[in-house]
This record gives sequence, structure tokens and C-alpha cells, in this order.
Amino acid sequence: MLSFLPNHTQAGKIWRPAVLPLVLSLSLGVTAHAEVGSADKTLHRKAVVPPITVKGLVVDELGKPIPGATVLVKGNTGVGTATDVNGTYTLTVPEGATTLVISSIGFTAQEVPIDGRTTINVTLATDSKSLKEVVVVGYGTQRRAEVTSAVASVKAEDFNQGGTRNALDLIQGKVAGLSVTRTEGNNPNSSPAIQLRGIVSVNGSLAPLIVIDGIPGGNLDLLQQDDIESFDVLKDGSAAAIYGTRGNAGVILITTKKGKAGPARFDYSTYVQHESVAKRPRFLNAEEWRAYREDPSNPKAGQMQDLGASTDFYNALLNKNNLSQYHNFALSGGNATSNYRASVYYNGADPITIRNWRRQYGGRVSFNQTGLNDMLTAQLDVATNFSKANLLGGNSGDFENALGRNPTQPIFNPDGTYYEEGSTTNPLGRLNQESLKRDQNTTSANGRLALEPIKGLRATAFGSVVRDAQNDNEYREAGSRFSQIGTLNGTPVRGTAYARKRNYLSSSYTFESTLEYNREIHQDHTIRGLVGYSYQYNVAESFEAGNSGFLNDAFQENNLGAGNFLPLGKASLGSAKEDNTLIAFFGRLNYSYKDKYLAQFILRHEGSSRFGANNKYGNFPAVSVGWAISQENFMRDVSFVNLLKLRAGYGVTGNQGIPNYQSLVRLGTGNFYLNDDGVWRQTYGPTNNPNPNLRWERKAEYNAGIDFALFDNRLTGAVDAYYRRTSDLLGNFNTQLPPFVQSTLFTNVGVIDNKGLELTLSGTVMQKKDFRWSMDLVGSTQSNKLVSFSDEVFKTTFLTFGDIGGFGALGPAIRTIEGGPLGSFYGKRYAGLTEDGRWLFYKANGDAVPASQIVPNDDYAYIGNGVPKYYASWNNRFQYKNWDLTLFFRGKFKYDILNLQQVFFGNKVYLPNNVLKDAITRNNDINDALQYSDYYLEPGGFVKLDNVTLGYNFKFVNTPAIRNLRLYLTGRNLLTFTKYRGLDPEVNDTGLAPGIDGRGFYPRTRSFTAGLIVGF
Repeated sequence: MLSFLPNHTQAGKIWRPAVLPLVLSLSLGVTAHAEVGSADKTLHRKAVVPPITVKGLVVDELGKPIPGATVLVKGNTGVGTATDVNGTYTLTVPEGATTLVISSIGFTAQEVPIDGRTTINVTLATDSKSLKEVVVVGYGTQRRAEVTSAVASVKAEDFNQGGTRNALDLIQGKVAGLSVTRTEGNNPNSSPAIQLRGIVSVNGSLAPLIVIDGIPGGNLDLLQQDDIESFDVLKDGSAAAIYGTRGNAGVILITTKKGKAGPARFDYSTYVQHESVAKRPRFLNAEEWRAYREDPSNPKAGQMQDLGASTDFYNALLNKNNLSQYHNFALSGGNATSNYRASVYYNGADPITIRNWRRQYGGRVSFNQTGLNDMLTAQLDVATNFSKANLLGGNSGDFENALGRNPTQPIFNPDGTYYEEGSTTNPLGRLNQESLKRDQNTTSANGRLALEPIKGLRATAFGSVVRDAQNDNEYREAGSRFSQIGTLNGTPVRGTAYARKRNYLSSSYTFESTLEYNREIHQDHTIRGLVGYSYQYNVAESFEAGNSGFLNDAFQENNLGAGNFLPLGKASLGSAKEDNTLIAFFGRLNYSYKDKYLAQFILRHEGSSRFGANNKYGNFPAVSVGWAISQENFMRDVSFVNLLKLRAGYGVTGNQGIPNYQSLVRLGTGNFYLNDDGVWRQTYGPTNNPNPNLRWERKAEYNAGIDFALFDNRLTGAVDAYYRRTSDLLGNFNTQLPPFVQSTLFTNVGVIDNKGLELTLSGTVMQKKDFRWSMDLVGSTQSNKLVSFSDEVFKTTFLTFGDIGGFGALGPAIRTIEGGPLGSFYGKRYAGLTEDGRWLFYKANGDAVPASQIVPNDDYAYIGNGVPKYYASWNNRFQYKNWDLTLFFRGKFKYDILNLQQVFFGNKVYLPNNVLKDAITRNNDINDALQYSDYYLEPGGFVKLDNVTLGYNFKFVNTPAIRNLRLYLTGRNLLTFTKYRGLDPEVNDTGLAPGIDGRGFYPRTRSFTAGLIVGF
């Protein structure tokens, strides 16, 4: 329980602890009630009372405890406390105190007379007259009532629970229109694929801009789950236009936790997590292999060898005793003029695969101070993350090699060396004879000064530095498979090992200044104006060297000069450096009339060094309006409607997410030539055509939405409809030689359309004395179309993506034509099998013919699409007394998956490599070469029980040391309902090659987490 030090006398002077300010409520208001725990109910006793200890409970109108509510002594804000997780508090009231002030965000603050009572229970009422919930927007905040664009907010209490690998895992399924997909399962050294409102580019950036505490392009490695306060997602163009050339794919604003005025607090959070395989691929085991080898109908029996062992290579790659752990310790406190928060953490990710882990530790410090009679505010944030990662394991190719091996092969030869075959590498040998580790340090520091010389006028200056340093070390022993058969710069290594080192350093420097003016005119008109300047410079450099020819493995990668490939001129050496600059001027104007009629105007004028000399700068305007219908007089008698607001907006954003220097002539190196003076000299030449007209991709977006709150705010939500058109798509197009010096030109041609609907609902389904059931529903639809990718000069009839590769050279899986949807599978149409098991496919005229008679393109057809049409999630939270239970479901619907595991391993022709059991059962009639057709397309829709969390909150009413304590158990990815026969239907659905389940088999896992959260 939090408490304050008593007053102390020193040298005849009285000093008091730091002042704790009154935390005013922000949100809706109705009448509040005070419940008195004493028989004496005189409300205005004036007598002076001696110091007493007051205890009590603070709840909302439904009887639910309010944690974190502030309880202050009126007139002496240095004396106060906060309620614990159970809504209880204990406070020693000094002599002479007469009144308590109780407040919490979202409720009406209440003053309660003490009157000598020792128990004071308070019911705070929801503030229902003004939506004062604060949301973060570009370069500032707004009340929810003022927002006229599509902005979604997720607070800490709504995050996905349990252990997370990446900060964005916390909001997976929580924001309508935002797709967060872990394409490599729980691999701790991978990042999720993220996409907002569909595909916006072909060659530019597809992911939203990440802004962390005001730092554009902030590094997610610096975030731990207990240090994050909220996510605010700017979804439409009218919200994202304030970020100009980086706002095409949307913006995700992440706010970290800061210090608050109040007594010192300590918070500790920890968990342990174990993973198990959710579903493993069903290949032939050794017994089945031997049985099928003896099958007289087996056409490959003569090539299948029984090598005498029974090996489960897949199982050998698993770390069954995995146990990840996480610890975060934070301290915070302060007063009205100075407050702080600091945290340190350790995050050890130990996944399901061997030789694949990540260890992180670091900390974050935030300090805020106000001075000059509250006119000047300073904020300083510093965060750092040290990590060490084993990148060798977790390679999907290892699992492909393992499962494709003859299961009667041994792991070792009789002499103890690893058993190798001709076509693939023994994955156990690779993992034990090679190493690949990364040491990384990421640090950010930012500071903000805000001066408010007169009320309503505020000037800020913000600066930040983000630095990321990586050091990679790789070594392949002399006895490794690579060392035996590999080459370096075309020269065979021949058992002399291989070593490589790589260093990478990137830095980002940002300076931004704003001037904001707020004015209320005659209590009806409110004007907020913002103008600003932004500058960002990014630079990255790398160095890499590799060598072979080592006499032994003694030095490994720590003495590259020991290898004799270096003096022979056969070692590898390389370095690079590149940079880019952004400069912008921007402004925003907000107008409100009686909180009923709202308007927002944005203009950003921005330049990027990445674009041509003739198009360095561009303008990005936006306008949005809102009408709070529920504030109108004619709605006063509609009692069940608490909020009804219409929104409409239009905004233009850009995309400069392309490689640097594309508009300039870049020189590249060629061969060495022997000059007349006997010296070999390097040659140089242009590697691309310059394009001084190169400009950013430009997206124009319309959005219309409705916000509503019904039945005393028990049901709230939003509906949005959007249409966006991205023009001036960037791509490489063929050119004539001459006048051009290279065969392609990177230029702007093409248009993409996207449209969709989004729904967000939150509500209280049931509320009883000790029981509460609340629910959240999020859903969205989206469709897209490549309108064009040609103009009068440059012509492209279609684009291809998703090359299948591998044995058989099956070509690209996806083709997009002008006017057609993105993500469409294009290939042969299955028509059956001949009596001897040969493929039959449909020609364009409908005839069923052998594969040899199918003419590519002429007889091919669009056979499916890998982009889900619908997304949905459903969260249920049940609370009974101190218990809580969360059930979270996610789903994606109406899309196809190309099952490449079936294409390759589901066909007997792949023997004598091992095959799926389907090859000799379901697909046993196939006796033909590998083919790509709609035979291997499967429905990908699914529903997952993605998160189940059971928690218990302990009560510590009479314990001064512990403020709150919570224990919880979480299971993730527990059940999947789907028709898809592969490992997991949640394949990559972002980008231009969605819906392809590759040949790799990185395990999809269930995770089980036990956690503890305690506050002191």
C-alpha cells in the first residue's frame, strides 16, 4: 500500500514531501454517490480532528473496483494515495484535514467530507457529458470527442496477455483493418508482417510508419510489453497526412509509460513460458518407409534404400525442454513539478527449435520537470536494449532437409562423423558444426522542451537520436558439409573452414519544433492551430569480410587473417554507406462549435533526398469534418443514445519507402584490367539510368465513419468505410538502348485501388453483484485492384510474384493483370488423372488434355486468391470476484492457400527423398511429374482460440508493503478450426505474394505462460 512520509521539522522550519497534484478526471459525467461507513452522517462538520487512518473502497456505478484512483487530502495535495488493483486504499489523514478528493480518469472527481470517519467508500460516476478520453495523434493529442478521422486506440489493459515476441503482438486482432501475422511462428529472431487496410504499393514500403514517443521510424527492439502505455493507429489519409511521404500505409503511434505525481511506486512483472508443437507434418516414419519399399505397386522401390536406422530428424531439431523467461522491474514517482519512471528488464526467449534463441536486457528512463511558474516543461527519455541472438537455428530449410531425408538414415557414421547424402545437408551436422550469432545494441534518446508563456500558446522543440549497432560472427568448421563442398568467390574451400564477420551501424537524427495556439471564443467556438518544422537524417554503414584456408578451427572467426585465402586474393571484403534526408513544414487547424460541429485541416509540405531533382518536394493536404448528432437538442429525449457522431475525411499521403539514390546515376565496379604500366586497375561504370523526375507514390483516401455509445455507454463502437487510390506506383520498366545506358528505368507508373469496411464494438453483456461479462468485436473487409501499371511510354501487361522454385522449375504462382485483383493465383486447372496416373488439365476451350498439351498463358487461368476477404476477432472477459477469465478468438476468411508442401512432398515422384504420407494414400494415384495447379489450392479460412488467460487478483487491504498482486496463466494458439490440411492456415497474407505456404516447416506452436504482476 502506498503511503506518504509525515511532515518533519528541521531548523525550525516545516517541510513537506513533494506535492501530489489533483488528477482531474477525463471523460463522461453523471451524479456521484458516497457511501458512509459510520453512523455519523453529518456532512459539513467543521471541527478540527486529530490524525486518523482512513480506509475504503472506490468503485464505479456497476460496483466494479477502480484501480489507480487518486485519493487526496483537499488543501494538502502532498498527502494522498492511490487505490490498488482491488479498488481499496488506506490513508493517514493529518490533523486539521476535513475533506478527501477522489478522482480517476473517465470519472467525475468527487469531494467527500471526512467527519472523523475511518471508513469511506466511494462510488464514482462516469463522466458522460464530454468524451474526454485522450488519444494520440500526430504531433499532439486530442479528446476523443474532437477526433474527426479514423483513429483506433488500444490501451495497456486491453493488450493481448501472455509472453510476446514483438511489441505488435500485443495488438494482434485488436484493430480493425490492421493485419499482424507471424510468418515464422514464434521464432524470436523474426518480426511479424504488418499491413493496414491492404496493399498500397508494388515496390515501395507496405508497412505502417512506427512512431515511438514522437520518434518517426522508432525501433521496436526498444519496447517491452510492460513499458507500453498505448497504441494509437492513424488509419485513414485525413489522419496520416500529417506524416506526409511516410503515411501511405498508415501510422502506428506508440506511447510508453511515464512517471506520475504521487508516492514512490515499485512494479515487478515476470513470466515463464513453454512451447509445444501444435501440429507436425505427417511424413513417412522408418517403419512406413520400409513397408512401402516392399510394396509391389511402388514405382520407386528400387531407389529406396534401407540404411538400418530409425531416425526422427524433425524431432531431433526440437528443443522440447524450452523455457523462456521475462522480468521487468519499474520504479516511478514524483510530485507536481518533477516525476520519473525507470525500468530494467531481462527477456530470454528460448523457443521450440535448437540453436535458436535470443537474450535481451536493457532499460528505459523517463523524466519530466515543470518550472518557471509552470510555463516550461522538460521531458527526457532514454532507452537501450542489448541483445545476443543465435541465428543459426530456426531456419525453415533445416526442417525441409530433415523431413525430406530417408528416415532409415542414421545421424552419424560409424566413425562418429555426420552421415551425409548427395543432395542435402545433414541439418544436425550443420547446426553443430556451424555458428552464427549476433550481438546488437539499440539505443534511443529524446528530449522535449515546451514553453507556454501565455495561456493557450505553446512552443515545443523535440530532438532524438536512435542508434543501432550489430556485430555478426559466423564460422563453419573444417569438418562441416559446407567446408567440404562449398566455395568462396568461386574457389572451393576444400575442408579449410570458413569465417565471416559483419558490422552494421545505423543512426537516425530527428529535430522537430511546433507552435500551437488554442483559443476558446464565447464558450462556443474552439480553435486549435499547430504549425511545425521537421528534419530527419538517416545514415547506415556496414563492413563485412570473409576468409577460408584455415589450418585448424582454433581461432574460428576471431582471426580472419589466419586463413590463406587472403594472401591469395580469394577472400571476400566489402563495405557500404548510404544516407537520406527528410525536411518538412506542416500545419493543422481544428475548429469546434459547441462540440457539435467539428473540422480539421492539415497540410504538410515535405521534401525527400530519395527523389529526383525536379520533384524533391510535395504537398499533402487533408480535411475531415464531424457532426456530434447526440449533442443536438432534438436528441435530448433519445435517452438510450449517449453518443452519435458522424465523420468524413479526405487526405493525401506519400510513400518514400524505396532504396536510396534511385534518381541518381550510381557507379558500380567491373573487372580489373592490366594497364600498360603493368598495374591492375579497377573499372567503374553506371549501374542504372538516372531519373530526375522520380517522385513519391501518392495515395488519396476517402473515409466515412460513425462513432456511437448506447445504453448508458454499455455498448460503444465505430463503423468506417474507406476508398483509397494509390497512384504514381514505382517500378522498373524496360527502356531503349540507346539513348539509355541501362535496360531499365525506375520510374512512376501505375495505380492501385483499395476499399473496405471496418467495425469495432465494445460492450458490457452482463453485470451482477460479483460477476461481469464484457465483450469486444472487431471486423473488417477489404478488396483491392491493380488499376494500371502502364502509361503512354512504359507498358507492362502483367506482374508476377511468388516464384515456386525448387525441383521442377514450376514458375511464379501469382499473376496480376491491369484491372485485376492483387494476390491472384494463376496456373493450370486440374481435370483429373489418366488411368496410369498422368495429370489432365483443362485447356482454354474446356478440353481435358495431358500437361504437355497445355500452352502457358493461353490455357492458364486465374484459379484463386490468397488475400483474405474478411477479418474478425472476438474477445470475451469474465470477472467473478477476484477471478478473471479472457477468451480471445481470431479469424480470417474467404481466401486460398497454395500448399507447396503437398506440391513437392505429396507426390511419389519426390522419392527416394522422404514424402508426406498423403503421397501414398490420398495422392497415391498420381504417377507424374510435379505440377502447379488448383489441385493444390485449399480453403484457408480459420478461427483460432488464440488466447485464454485465467487470472487472480489478491487483496491486500491491511498490507502496507504490497499494493497489488496478480497471478495469471495464459495459453496461446490453443485451437484452430479450419479445412486447411497444412500445418497452419495463418500464412503470410500481406504483400504481393499472399497465401503461399512454403516448403519450409518451422514449427507452429502452442505456448503456455505463467505470470506474476506485483506492485509495492
